[in-house]
Amino acid sequence: MSGGNLDDPKLDPFEINFLPQFREGRGDNAPFINSYGVLIGDHEYESDHSPLQNWSVDTDPAVMAGDEWVHPFKDIGFHSPVNREWFEEGLPPHQEGFTHPEENVVFGIDEPSSENESKIEQQPK
Repeated sequence: MSGGNLDDPKLDPFEINFLPQFREGRGDNAPFINSYGVLIGDHEYESDHSPLQNWSVDTDPAVMAGDEWVHPFKDIGFHSPVNREWFEEGLPPHQEGFTHPEENVVFGIDEPSSENESKIEQQPK
């Protein structure tokens, strides 16, 4: 295992100051070793065992999916503005609809199409 100190749970560059209600039930603040032998939350973010350090055309990205790759307190994603507002200030995320720069993704969502209407009419009652 390279770099990092498993016994050093101090704030690192990617950790934020969670409000008390978001600290409860989140898990341990200390780094942990996942099933691939990678130390997660160690302030270094590189490991000899990580698929990222050994990536090839044969690597399936799915091997890096799941909770074992994300530290409950030390993840770069916590630094996004919306996450900082939520976890540090208690301001819930804005509930904006999904938008696409070129397409109206909700067009006709409340209006059944004539094709769907005919299928519904043909179903036995």
